[in-house]
Amino acid sequence: MADIQDSVVINKSVEEVFSYASNMENSPKIMDNVVEIEKLTDGPLQVGSRFKETREIRGRKASAVIEFTDYAPNKSFVVKSEANGLKVVYYYDFVPADGGGTRVDFKGDIHTTGLVMKLTKPIIRKILKKEDGDHLKKLKSLLESE
Repeated sequence: MADIQDSVVINKSVEEVFSYASNMENSPKIMDNVVEIEKLTDGPLQVGSRFKETREIRGRKASAVIEFTDYAPNKSFVVKSEANGLKVVYYYDFVPADGGGTRVDFKGDIHTTGLVMKLTKPIIRKILKKEDGDHLKKLKSLLESE
């Protein structure tokens, strides 16, 4: 079972929703704690594309490299970040919804290595749920208000 999961139906086409959600430059609009995104690789978005994401948490900034590990246009993408024994993988699937619009399914997995990280995994899960748990609702709100 995923550490974090959510699903939402957005009243926009799969192409529109996928394009907006997979554009990492939109992350600060979707995720409250993300304050800056910088593309680290050249060229179009694809497997291996990397971004530096900076979040502000309790007044302190922390950065991580986000990498696309899977990318199927208008269908799905997977991004991961790894640092200090913590690996976070976010999976997104986009499918036409019954009755119109797009259903977005999100799943987040947290992997830890090392004793300290394994012991703090429940705390990390709680923090990530608080930080990112409602980002699909924000995505829906943003896209449907356009």
